[in-house]
Amino acid sequence: MYRSHVLVCGGTGCTSSGSQQIIQTLKEELKKNRLQNEVAVVKTGCHGLCAEGPVMIVYPEAVFYSKVRPEDVEEIVSEHLLKGRIVERLVYHEAQAPEGIKSLNETTFYKKQHRIALRNCGVINPESIDEYIGTGGYEALGKVLTEMTPDEVIQTILDSGLRGRGGAGFPTGLKWRFASGNRGNVQKYVCCNADEGDPGAFMDRSVLEGDPHVVLEAMAIAGYAIGADQGYIYVRAEYPIAVERLQIAINQAREYGLLGKNIFESGFDFDIELRLGAGAFVCGEETALMTSIEGNRGEPRPRPPFPAVKGLFASPTILNNVETWANIPQIIINGPKWFASMGTEKSKGTKVFALGGKINNTGLVEIPMGTTLRTVIEDIGGGIPNGKKFKAAQTGGPSGGCIPAEHFDIPIDYDNLISIGSMMGSGGLIVMDEDTCMVDIAKFFLQFTVDESCGKCTPCRVGTKRLLELLEKITDGRGTLEDIDKMEELCYYIKDNALCGLGQTAPNPVLSTLRYFRDEYIEHVVNKRCPAGVCKKLITYKIDPMKCKGCTLCARNCPVDAIEGQVKVAHSIDTSKCVKCGTCIDKCRFGAIYKE
Repeated sequence: MYRSHVLVCGGTGCTSSGSQQIIQTLKEELKKNRLQNEVAVVKTGCHGLCAEGPVMIVYPEAVFYSKVRPEDVEEIVSEHLLKGRIVERLVYHEAQAPEGIKSLNETTFYKKQHRIALRNCGVINPESIDEYIGTGGYEALGKVLTEMTPDEVIQTILDSGLRGRGGAGFPTGLKWRFASGNRGNVQKYVCCNADEGDPGAFMDRSVLEGDPHVVLEAMAIAGYAIGADQGYIYVRAEYPIAVERLQIAINQAREYGLLGKNIFESGFDFDIELRLGAGAFVCGEETALMTSIEGNRGEPRPRPPFPAVKGLFASPTILNNVETWANIPQIIINGPKWFASMGTEKSKGTKVFALGGKINNTGLVEIPMGTTLRTVIEDIGGGIPNGKKFKAAQTGGPSGGCIPAEHFDIPIDYDNLISIGSMMGSGGLIVMDEDTCMVDIAKFFLQFTVDESCGKCTPCRVGTKRLLELLEKITDGRGTLEDIDKMEELCYYIKDNALCGLGQTAPNPVLSTLRYFRDEYIEHVVNKRCPAGVCKKLITYKIDPMKCKGCTLCARNCPVDAIEGQVKVAHSIDTSKCVKCGTCIDKCRFGAIYKE
């Protein structure tokens, strides 16, 4: 029995910031102070507030230490764990209050969240099946195998209103029902899409790293519901921590009889295997993913037939993504009405978003559907850094669109986002401020799509390449107004004719920026100017002689010797030499250098 528990984030973000060294140092300091039998060290998954990592929480006081470094550990052990004195300089700034340390749930980042899919992330040791069971894990599987028929399970999921969290938002229970016929007579499969490839997205990775057993339990429930005895988790090899913890979880579940033969003495058999993806974005599309599991090149197949009828190895298959699976056990335990009571009429429950870009509180958030974009960005996200103005938010990654400031108060759900030209997607939410060029953003996402196209169909293989060429022409200052019209026409052609979702949604970033920021395209074309000062070929660096003090700092740091001038005399920039790297602006202490 331990008197204190120290939870240290072991997710990818904090691991990259040195949390493994913190854990090692913590164990050494505890041993040095003879506290190893009194204080337990628990490596958890992601706590969500990645901007403050590495993070550490000490219980029972629930003190949240942020931006901890290995050199801070000795003080935490000697002061807090040995003497009971909180190290206030390391406490997360918002958790500090005159009356004492506030609960994390009272801070702005956490208080408007509602964690269902993330309920165990940052709370339990993901490599311990006992800790998962201690939080109610595998109760849902036991309930369905001993108290419910397969059809009752499917009806429960239908009644909950759960929709797929992978992008399209298809009703999960309906997908299960389509695959449920001929139970026991036909080989069927259950698959998990853990091939998270959107730039800036890390929701599924965090669930796998922080709560892997929830996915195994949910997949077993689905196997019982449709009559499948085999599951596959398709996870990208670039997620080594997730892969390792998934395999540990699978081994533990088999050892406990929660995977394999005759689970809960019910006569139900179900097992799960991992399949590693090489990082192809197109393998997030369900038919391409199944083709890859089969050992073939990951290319999509025409639909129909849909996977629920003819999927993996030509057998009925259901595929859901990690976040969708993470909701299933809680729906079974708490009932469909509980889940349906959250969210909006057509979008039930919660949604996990990975907040990134120009935002103070980068990290992972889970909010009820219908929460406004303003609440997510200003309240939970802490607003835009450096006093800059919000310009747009990109949801849905390369398949989504940009939400402009005029829709800042839109409630986030599937239908609302589609109505304004964006989409929910898997949950990446990239925030942009006034210094962002929307033409450049469209080009960025299209470059990604061009690189990730499998090349199977001409509209995607050739069409996206031509679209990118037009965007590059505009950002280089060579575009015409006819190019804008041609680009828009090409977008609709690609959407209508591409084979799979990757190609059909590839034009969305272009279409949404044309819809809301057409004036920026026109400025690039007509005036050969980038209003945000981002597109290098359309900007010029200049020095204001009234502000320049002749300190020579800019000239000494210019990598191409493009700045001329004597000490204490205003300098000038030779634009023929300037490579527009921005070093001079970064070094100038008087604000004398500007872009136009």
